[in-house]
Amino acid sequence: MIPMMLIASFLMFVVISFSGDPLAGLKTMQPPPPPEVLHAMAVKLRLDQPLLDRYWMWLSGLFVGDFGPSIHNIDIGAELVKRLGVSLRLLALGIVLAFLMAVAASVIGAVLQFSWADHIISFVAVAMISMPVFWLALQLKRLAISINQELGFRLLYTSGDGAGMTASTPWDRVLLLIGVLALPTIALSMQACGKWSRYGRVALIDALNSEYVKLARAKGLSETRVVLAHGLRTSLAPMLTVVAAGGAVILGESVVTETVFQWRGMGDLLVTGIQNNDVYVVLGWLLVAGLIIMVFNLIADILYAVLDPRIRYER
Repeated sequence: MIPMMLIASFLMFVVISFSGDPLAGLKTMQPPPPPEVLHAMAVKLRLDQPLLDRYWMWLSGLFVGDFGPSIHNIDIGAELVKRLGVSLRLLALGIVLAFLMAVAASVIGAVLQFSWADHIISFVAVAMISMPVFWLALQLKRLAISINQELGFRLLYTSGDGAGMTASTPWDRVLLLIGVLALPTIALSMQACGKWSRYGRVALIDALNSEYVKLARAKGLSETRVVLAHGLRTSLAPMLTVVAAGGAVILGESVVTETVFQWRGMGDLLVTGIQNNDVYVVLGWLLVAGLIIMVFNLIADILYAVLDPRIRYER
C-alpha cells in the first residue's frame, strides 16, 4: 500500500496542478485585485516554486499533519478529519446494508433458480442498477415528505446530517439517528446491492454445482448447511472482489448522495473545494479517498483466506 500511495499521490498532484489556475477566480474579479495581492496569493499557494518542489513540500508536510495552504485559510487536516467522521457513517452503513441485501438476494436466487422469486429478484436488481443515485435520492425525499405529512410529525429527515440536532431521551436519539440515516443510506446502497446480487447469484450457483458440494449432499448433510456452510462461504470470496472494486464507485456516489441530502461530509468538502479552486483541499480529499479504497482492498485480501480454506498467505 505504501508504494501505491506514493505513486497515486504524485499522479494526483501532477493532474491537479495542470488542471487549471487556482487564481483564476481572483483574476476575473471586477475590479481586479492589485498585482501585489495576486503575487502574495501565488506565494502562499507555492505557485512560485517548481512542480517537484511543490510536491515534496506537500508530501513532507503530510507527515506532520500539514495538508497544504488553503485559499480560504481553513485547516485542511482538521476539516478532513471532521468531514470524514460524517461520511464514514454513511459509507459504512451503506456498504453493510447493500452487502447483506445482496447476499440474501443471491441465496434466494441461486437456491430457487428460474423460479418466480428468482425472476422477481432479477428484475428488481436490474431496476436498481438502472436508477441513477441522484434520481433515486430525489424520489426518496419526495416520498419522505409525503410520509411525514401523513404522520403529522417528522419521522424521516430530508436534509442535514444531524449535526446540532438534540434529543431529550435515548429513544428520541435512536429515532433521530434512524431518521437522519435512513434516506441517504437507502439511496447509496440500492445500486450497489443490485450489482453485487447479480455477481453473488452466479458465484453461488457455480459453488452449488461443484464436486465438493455434491459430496456434502451425498454425506447426508442438510440442504441449509450445504448452502450456507459450503456453497455461500466459497461464493463470498469472488463477491468480495466485486465489493472491494466497487469501493471507488460507492465513494463517488456518496458525493452525490451527500449533495442531495445536504450533508456536510467529505462530498460537500470536495464540491466546495472544486468550486473555489482550492487545490490542496481537493488533493487532501483525493488522498483520503485513495487510502479508503486501498483499505477496502486490503480487508478483502485478508478475508479471502478466512472464507476459502484453500487460500493461505505465507512467506
